[in-house]
Amino acid sequence: MMLSPLYFLQLSPVIMGLFFLAGMMTVKDRETEEVHLSNNINAVGQTESASEPDLNDSSTEVVRERSRNWGWLLSGIICVNILILGCALVSGSAYNNVKISTPDLQVFLIIILLLTSIWMVYYVIYTARTENAVVYKDDHAGPVWLRGGLVLFGLLSIIMDIFKIASYVGYLHCDSAVKVAFPVVQLVFILIQTYFLWVHAKDCVQLQRNISRCGLMLTLSTNLVLWMTNVTEESLHQTDLPDYPGNTTKLSGRHLYITKAGYGDDKCKCSHTSCSMFKEAYYYLYPFNIEYSLFASAMAYVMWKNVGRVAAEHGHHDIKFSLRDIFLGPVFGVLLVFTGLATFIVYEMEMKKDDHDADKKDQAVMMHFVMNIVIVTLMSVSSVIGCAIYRVDHREHVSEKNPTRSLDVGLLVGASLGQFIISYFSIVAMVATGAKGYLNGLNLAWSILMVIQLGLQNFFIIEGLHREPFHEVEPVAVVPNPYVLEPSKDLSIPEGPVMDTKPNPELTAHSHTPEHRHKLVWKRRVLKEVCVFLLLGNIILWIMPAFGARPQFDHDTETEFYKFNMWAAVVNIGLPFGIFYRMHSVASLFEVFLCS
Repeated sequence: MMLSPLYFLQLSPVIMGLFFLAGMMTVKDRETEEVHLSNNINAVGQTESASEPDLNDSSTEVVRERSRNWGWLLSGIICVNILILGCALVSGSAYNNVKISTPDLQVFLIIILLLTSIWMVYYVIYTARTENAVVYKDDHAGPVWLRGGLVLFGLLSIIMDIFKIASYVGYLHCDSAVKVAFPVVQLVFILIQTYFLWVHAKDCVQLQRNISRCGLMLTLSTNLVLWMTNVTEESLHQTDLPDYPGNTTKLSGRHLYITKAGYGDDKCKCSHTSCSMFKEAYYYLYPFNIEYSLFASAMAYVMWKNVGRVAAEHGHHDIKFSLRDIFLGPVFGVLLVFTGLATFIVYEMEMKKDDHDADKKDQAVMMHFVMNIVIVTLMSVSSVIGCAIYRVDHREHVSEKNPTRSLDVGLLVGASLGQFIISYFSIVAMVATGAKGYLNGLNLAWSILMVIQLGLQNFFIIEGLHREPFHEVEPVAVVPNPYVLEPSKDLSIPEGPVMDTKPNPELTAHSHTPEHRHKLVWKRRVLKEVCVFLLLGNIILWIMPAFGARPQFDHDTETEFYKFNMWAAVVNIGLPFGIFYRMHSVASLFEVFLCS
């Protein structure tokens, strides 16, 4: 065998990491950050006279720029080395004929988890409490709903680690104790990191910048290596060649995967009777742990970008979550989720049966295809409606540069490439084989509609993220006016009407007349309906593949066309990114909803 699909599976995260890092270190991005930083320093410098000599001194600026570049370089080197070493160990441990065992990989993971935890404790206890270390906060970084999602996934990851510990303890008499130590260390790491990101996600560190940059890159790379490890373990049952030629589905190998993920040694028997139950339990919690690692990586990256950044001083407007006057989106969205769950459960139960009734399995696959076609079609129509509303929505685009929004857009577009890859490979296979049969026709329709839905949803979300919130327009127009009007009252009476009439066109343009208020409510309501429906649609599209739906292998046209090795590589590379895309879309749509 030339190259195993697992090779490509493990190569993809490293490529992602290198491009991710390259994107962070581009000269254009650094120049933009420098200009923005310089402008903010000039604006804030008038109120901080004590720091003016340092900021205006050219030699000091040169020294600080060199120090900043040195910190970026060193932190980048740390990230690349940990990612490549982690990729090598994860890839090697996945092969039976490579002398890298699971305990070897787990020792490496324990080391980087401990180092990262030590740095985070140091930051919380010492760096963050140092005077003037965290003067500025990035209002856009780490919103409460994102940190809430991190806490939820962290809690489920902790439960997964507890199940692993309970299961692995039963093998201590005949296997390595490292397999028990690793989930214990990971549990502690999750607790520390969740607290660290919940409290300090908005920090713009001004002191110990190089240490903070290196620590944050260590955090980011550690989470990415954990992500690689979990994705590999979760995908192992799809990457081995079938044991006999007639079986290309491999869903029957799901039980085999659970055994391999645990120990894979029939000679080592569990000392208690609950091992199989715990294995089944933590297997279904893997998707949450995978999402936790990606959420933490994204938040660590934003903190890294904010090191040394002088955030603009402006009032932060609290945006409250409310479903008032919203009806169609939540109702149809919840209905879609429950219908999708019902068909998914029936589909999975049929695929897990030991009998080989081809007709029943084809009917289950057909039901799954039809349900997915209905979901992506409705989501595409909703996205078109949302994009049409943007055409009549005259809100201004956000002009302020911030790393959070840039990361959101980059991750959204980058992660969608995974699903694009799978869909286009399916389209080529279906067209080349003539799309004969109803399953091939449904698969082709699903793939085409998926491409359309991804493009429309990306446009809708990106456009929404770059629009100013609705409620911010009114205070900007109203609040400054009393300060302009009050001095003029004592100076000249005729100036009163003049000053009063001046802002009137602007105020009436922002919903101060009944007609405009009605139009504004109408547009806002439609956008919120669309956001809620798309959010719920993405949730069900995340649940199905995250918890085991593999129609790509249940329907064997692509497997026969590309052969198993190549098709497994395509699916195992694209699917993790596609799953992350759905969860990231949920987070982005929630932000668009709040701004609407």
